[in-house]
Amino acid sequence: MFIRAYLRASTTEQDATRARAALERFAGDHGQTIASEYVENLSGASAERPELLRLLKDARPGDVLLVESIDRLSRLPQADWQKLKAAIDAKGLRIVALDLPTSHQSMKDTAGDEFTGRMLAAINSMLVDMMAAIARKDYEQRRERQAQGIEKAKAEGRYQGRPVDADLHKRVKELLRAGLGVRATARHASCSTTTVLKIRDSM
Repeated sequence: MFIRAYLRASTTEQDATRARAALERFAGDHGQTIASEYVENLSGASAERPELLRLLKDARPGDVLLVESIDRLSRLPQADWQKLKAAIDAKGLRIVALDLPTSHQSMKDTAGDEFTGRMLAAINSMLVDMMAAIARKDYEQRRERQAQGIEKAKAEGRYQGRPVDADLHKRVKELLRAGLGVRATARHASCSTTTVLKIRDSM
């Protein structure tokens, strides 16, 4: 069994590898080892995540896509989530999330009789969809609260905006001047391609 671990954090300030030990321990408890991992610092609300796309490209039927929780995989709107899920299904990947016990059956090479296997797969698919919807709702609510907080701070004259990460800007500019492309620069600087584009446009 080939297990592909996907680790994601939303910003460069967060540690995307934070869950690595938990994922490795979980795989070990099921008699497996993680064969490949994909790490990136990008929002789960974005469908353009290079490492996730690389995982899908590398995947083979029967592989396991291991995540800490479904919100690490997706905070996408419904239509985008359905596209991602269809791509995952088309590759024959089995989603396993540490916080979704019904998915743990996929860590076993033999799923028992066909009826039980199909029933568990159907239940798991439904619960994955439900958790993806909850993750999106949570994302939208946090964004709304954040926007309300910013508006209040602006009204009170307290809003300063997000501070510029001078070291990151310097690193990105150095990489771009060295001739690296946007994606390569984002990978080496551990930031999003959107951040690279913004910095490039300010040069």
